[in-house]
Amino acid sequence: MITARIAADFIAEYATLLELSGASPFRVRAYANAMRALETLTSPLDELLAAGTLTEVKGIGDSVAELVAEFADTGTAQAYEKLRAATPEGLLDMLRVPGLGPRKIVAIRKALGIETLDALEQACRDGQLAALKGFGSKTQATILKGVEFIRAHEGHCRVDSAHQSAQSLLTTLCSHAQHFAIAGELRRARETVQQLDFVISTTDAEAATAAFVSHPDIAEVIAPSAGFDDSTELAEVLSSAEGRLSSGLQANLHIVSDDAFPAALHYYTGSEEHRAALCAKATERGLVLDERGLWRGDERIECANEAALFAALGLAYIPPELRENQGEVEAAAADALPDLVTAADIRGMLHVHSTYSDGADSLESMARAVQERGFEYMGIADHSQAAAYAGGLRVEDVQRQWEEIDQLNEELAPFRIFKGIESDILGDGSLDYDDDLLAQFDFVVASVHSQFNLSRDAMTARIVRAIEHPATTIVGHPTGRLLLDREGYAVDIDSIIKAAGRCGVALEINAHPSRLDLDWRHVKKARDHGVQIAVNTDAHSVGGLDHLGYGIGIARKGWLRATGIPNALSREAIATWFQN
Repeated sequence: MITARIAADFIAEYATLLELSGASPFRVRAYANAMRALETLTSPLDELLAAGTLTEVKGIGDSVAELVAEFADTGTAQAYEKLRAATPEGLLDMLRVPGLGPRKIVAIRKALGIETLDALEQACRDGQLAALKGFGSKTQATILKGVEFIRAHEGHCRVDSAHQSAQSLLTTLCSHAQHFAIAGELRRARETVQQLDFVISTTDAEAATAAFVSHPDIAEVIAPSAGFDDSTELAEVLSSAEGRLSSGLQANLHIVSDDAFPAALHYYTGSEEHRAALCAKATERGLVLDERGLWRGDERIECANEAALFAALGLAYIPPELRENQGEVEAAAADALPDLVTAADIRGMLHVHSTYSDGADSLESMARAVQERGFEYMGIADHSQAAAYAGGLRVEDVQRQWEEIDQLNEELAPFRIFKGIESDILGDGSLDYDDDLLAQFDFVVASVHSQFNLSRDAMTARIVRAIEHPATTIVGHPTGRLLLDREGYAVDIDSIIKAAGRCGVALEINAHPSRLDLDWRHVKKARDHGVQIAVNTDAHSVGGLDHLGYGIGIARKGWLRATGIPNALSREAIATWFQN
């Protein structure tokens, strides 16, 4: 069964392909209107399809209804596939450039015959785009900056996609291994990943390697297994293989002996800078650390696991997320590493959306899903009225939602739904709604959703003013970045952190894998300034609640303890925190 949200996304993509093909603006607009109609359906889509009444919804004609019905049955549609096949791949690449939509791409293609990112970049550098009607030098500079952003992130993959691929491969590998683990950037909870690394120990390296290279996710074998080297006195590194996934992400398999597994896991987890710092620590003790183990001359120091490896170097265990050479080795030597937060420490979900604005699931469905996951409370934070594009709540909608919350709180007690709002930070830094209404919410998440191109000083002043508003509780996705799609807006993050600390306002780690904003480097800085950091899923559906782990990874990279996180508080304690 598909949801109305999924169908709307499909129709939106179809409308984009239509526009890129040069279709009539009226036809494109009809599909765009149908997309909005699907987003705001008041009846379940599957019921409308079963009854054959989807065309009774205003804005949805026969052709759209047929397309949606075929998509619901097969997961695609012939018309879509035909249009997709006829669209040059380079045009789709150009869609990734921030600020470059289908209309401009069509204009560029028509005037200059450009169909690839390379040609677009060259046209910008040659000044050809600036000469086109409707573009100009400023637009050309913005497009060139966007292309450069894409170039800088080529080969990177979002952590959720990387995690999905890694789990599939690991499931296959674990049946051939005594010990197995995901290493590399994914284990360190990096926000984007350039390659996957697996470390296993096994008695059958040949079978494990064969399983790896024949896995359906491996589209290309880059380097085959090195095989056993019987001439090596201590053949702890038994085999290796490299493959490339269909997504372009590289996957590396490292097969080692049981004795070498702890050192190999540390080595291939990285980072390179952390590894160098630990090797230097070993050298200070007259030891050598490599991927095969910790050595005193030719004698290997037995280490049953990574914790024993660190202990042999006089260090407390350093969690993988901290291994970035950001002072963790020195802190481990002084036994001063923090007791990092875990997902089990989180007691409530804040910043959750529902169908009252742009969420895919009802308020009750979201609340019950949060409760079923073992949490004590949920903080609903649908969009405010200024976010009309996201179905922002009018004042009467707020009142209606509050009434439903009161009813649900009676039914679900002791579980509690807190009344929140994600208020747009307006251009001048004021919040959406008047102060009297804002004061009645349990909490307010203040977020920037528009006017991203302000100067650094203007954007900083805008957000600082919002922080200083008495109603603001949390600043949502503080830099506005979209990983691999859009850089954050220009802002003085140090000033934001100082203002938040001064006003007692929390900053958010938005756990959605497209954001992971606040950046982990800034999280540590905010923590050091005593700023509270909320780890929020920003869930727009029940499934979105499961993004919490990605936010926890960033929190751990930022050296956060549970004591610095508001939604690690109990239901009663956070109610008091909101009031204060």
